[in-house]
Parts: sequence; C-alpha cells; structure tokens
Amino acid sequence: MKKIETNLQDCYIIEPNVFEDDRGYFMEFYSKEKMEEEHLEEFFQNAIQGNRSLSKKGTLRGLHFQKKETSQAKLVECLSGKVLDVVVDLRKDSPTYKKWTSVVLSSKNHLQLFIPKGFAHGFLTLEEDTLFQYLVDYPYAPNMEDGILWCDEELGIDWKLEEYGIEEPILSEKDKNRLPLSQKEIDF
Repeated sequence: MKKIETNLQDCYIIEPNVFEDDRGYFMEFYSKEKMEEEHLEEFFQNAIQGNRSLSKKGTLRGLHFQKKETSQAKLVECLSGKVLDVVVDLRKDSPTYKKWTSVVLSSKNHLQLFIPKGFAHGFLTLEEDTLFQYLVDYPYAPNMEDGILWCDEELGIDWKLEEYGIEEPILSEKDKNRLPLSQKEIDF
C-alpha cells in the first residue's frame, strides 16, 4: 500500500498493492497494520459503517457532509465503473480551507481516497452502472446532513463534464437546490 499526498492537508490517495494474473486480481482493500504504518489508524479503529451506491453515467452526488460532532471521515473507492471524486476542505483553521481536489477512481486503477472529517464530498459517475463504496467512521445522521452547491462559482470546481461527454449531470432535487458556501454557516 502506498499513501499519496494530494494538494489538501490530511487528504490522501491510497494505492493498494494489486496482484494480477490471467485469472483476475487480488488486493487488500483494508489492512489495519498498513494503515497504522501510514498513520491513518485512528480512522480505521473507528470505522463503523460501509455504504454502496449504484448510479447511471452522469450522476452527480454531492457535495455532502455531516455537521459538528457527526462529521465523517471516509475511505472511498469505485468497485465497478469510474468516477471523478471531488473533495473540498471546509475546515476554517486549515491552510487548504476552500480548496478542492479531484481524482479519478475506477475498477481498473483500484485507487482509494481517504477523506478526513471537515470535508465536503461528491462524485460524478463516468460510466454506466458505476458501483461506489465508502467506509465511514460515524453513522449517517439525517438531521445533521448538509451540503453545498456542486457548481459553486467561488469554489470553481472543474467537474470535466465536457471531457467525459456529459451535457448535464443527473442530480437529486436536494443537490439541485443546495446553497453556495458563501451563504452557509458551517461549523465542525
């Protein structure tokens, strides 16, 4: 396993060791020992819930987060298909506050993304029937769920819609009506 830094403080790409042959592949998607070696053990000792979503090509889910004490750290990966995964640092005391990064996660590259508490998270599916999975360290709390507008001009996220042949993303009603960051009071 290899931990790769991103441009955001405390947010890492995890590149697992993958052993491939003519039958397919084998990989560890989680190893407590290796996570401890990479100083990510706190999250994995507290990981308590796993989630999966199946989406059509062009589905955009995000940008989501949970507030205050229900904030979640996540380890995300794409099991089938491909996504553009996007995270935004919302921690006001962070040197990377309001900055974002994106990474392509796919069933072919096997990459994972570790997202610490205090980040908004979203993804755009780039292939049909994309299966996405996340491990979280705090249960979903519907009354503490929140989000910011996916196309917030202040953040300037490049979702690469044109590059991937997506005219308009498929959004939930909730995500269509989110407010931009400048109109939100966020406290972690």
